[in-house]
Amino acid sequence: MIDKSVPSAEAAVADVVDGATVMVGGFGRAGQPIELIDALVERGASGLTIVSNNAGGGEEGLARLVAEGRVAKVICSFPRQHDSWIFDRAYRAGELELELVPQGNLAERIRAAGAGIGAFYTPTGVGTKLGEGKERRTIAGRDYVLEFPIHADVALVSGFKADRWGNVVYRKTARNFGPIMATAARTSIVQVDEVVELGGLDPESVHTPGIFVDRIVAVGSRLWLHDGDFIGGVDVTGQPSEPREGEGA
Repeated sequence: MIDKSVPSAEAAVADVVDGATVMVGGFGRAGQPIELIDALVERGASGLTIVSNNAGGGEEGLARLVAEGRVAKVICSFPRQHDSWIFDRAYRAGELELELVPQGNLAERIRAAGAGIGAFYTPTGVGTKLGEGKERRTIAGRDYVLEFPIHADVALVSGFKADRWGNVVYRKTARNFGPIMATAARTSIVQVDEVVELGGLDPESVHTPGIFVDRIVAVGSRLWLHDGDFIGGVDVTGQPSEPREGEGA
């Protein structure tokens, strides 16, 4: 019987080793797997290379991982925002390395890893410092630079619901980097609010098929995620739903 559920976030990340490359889903707070990141902090792994859209904000999640001194390098597209003081302080102190990647290139480099693509040409970065030292080619009169995939040892992803086979659905904008990161890592770990029975997910609404997921952990309902799940008579799992009081059809 296939059952990819694990009992806790701590158990899910128990084998993450020092020096691992870890992809972390999310776009700001949306889709960031806070519970898995907290468990990784408690795990004690250090010297990590983090691949994420951003480098953390406030005091939780990625910011906490950086604050604890567990991160050696960050590969991201948006390292600084109004509350990224922890990353900013660590970077200015020379405590970690930054590889800045334009957001479209970041997404495509991750997707390429999952799709088995060896490299690809992109116009993004041509003529800038980000394109220096990279192979360059002119195609149909336009200049491109060569970019390579980003592979990871582990992907930490935040979904909404899953079944025990590892099929995952996401909630709204939490479906950002999660689906491509799950395909690009040797071990993909997804936290969800709930693990439902087989058949409890509409097959047409599954965003990440279970073949790309190694472990599922249910962390319980996170109320800040669920304000306004009902949209147009269908809930986020694709199942018909009744509107809550005060919500229109």
